[in-house]
Amino acid sequence: MDTNEEQSTEKQKNNFSWHEFPFLFIKGFLMGSADIVPGVSGGTMALITGIYGRLINAIRSFDVSFIKRLFRLRLRIAFSGVTWKFLLSLILGMACSVLFFTKVVPLQVYMFTDPELVFGLFFGLIIGSVIVLTKKIEDFSWVHAIIIVIGMGIGFWIVTLVPSATPESPLFIFVSGSIAISAMILPGISGSYILLILRKYDLILSSIGQLGGAQTGEALLVLLPFGLGAVVGLALFSRLLSWLLERYEAKTLALLIGFLIGTLYVIWPYQDRTYKQIVTKEKVVNYQSPKVQQLLAASPDKKQPKYQQLGAIVPSDLNNGSKRVQLQTIKQKLIKSIPYIPYLTVEGSKTNHFSEGIWGMIVGLIMVVGLDYLRVKG
Repeated sequence: MDTNEEQSTEKQKNNFSWHEFPFLFIKGFLMGSADIVPGVSGGTMALITGIYGRLINAIRSFDVSFIKRLFRLRLRIAFSGVTWKFLLSLILGMACSVLFFTKVVPLQVYMFTDPELVFGLFFGLIIGSVIVLTKKIEDFSWVHAIIIVIGMGIGFWIVTLVPSATPESPLFIFVSGSIAISAMILPGISGSYILLILRKYDLILSSIGQLGGAQTGEALLVLLPFGLGAVVGLALFSRLLSWLLERYEAKTLALLIGFLIGTLYVIWPYQDRTYKQIVTKEKVVNYQSPKVQQLLAASPDKKQPKYQQLGAIVPSDLNNGSKRVQLQTIKQKLIKSIPYIPYLTVEGSKTNHFSEGIWGMIVGLIMVVGLDYLRVKG
């Protein structure tokens, strides 16, 4: 073991103490909840809660030296030189958030049943955070104002791009992974939305769903280059952001604030949303089965991210003459979203949930106060 290397590593201070674990866990929980909502990134919550720079530096700490020490089995030195405890606290919070908002409180379902409330909450949260973050820029000048406007333009341009056809070669999938992961840690821009623009969102999700089945090999041909691209993109982009924050903190912060404002377009709670119904699963069942009778008695609730409906009648089985029918599982995919202003636009009649959107924004603004408190405590 190299003594100089060991001493150099020991001098690297890990600014983590276990008493801040609960605060970091909550911040990770908020980051995870943001990743579930289309158009919102975990980087947004990291910026709001005041750990963005620390997060970027923590990711950056896993460098080539760390990998070399792992291969040499110098585990103690390797992990003492990186901020793994900080990242572990956030990852645990994010994992619990995903489980909570998919199993206990299905946030994705509420995005269909009460979209005004959900998106209103995040809209208010981001508006409040923009105010708080702007106050952090010392000696605010016209230069920072111009940078914010530039950031707004870039953010708005990205979220209003129209998806176009793209190749499915391993190289392009690699590039898609690099760009998507970079967007995930960039406040205001959702990595899933970038994948949607690149027309690789469904490909990646379907490949994940194929793992463990007969098409595992085919899925790995997609996921491996995507994963490698994500690792490379995360390593390079985190270093670029870290360099910018170290040298041009105020200007970088102004640009990120601009991103937040520019991407509010997709978070505005009042939107005329158009969904595409995709048949993800189809099976033939007996016409007298309880599920079929339930669907015959009452139409399926289509204000859900996924629902079941009856398809075509299948010719009777010659052996027993039983009547059969197709049972289809339908997944709804958002393909278009047009914002409107309640009571002022042509779509003004669509304001049945107007108060829910207002209350969501108010709660989001109030939450910023608590988040700012966590930032100070953390």
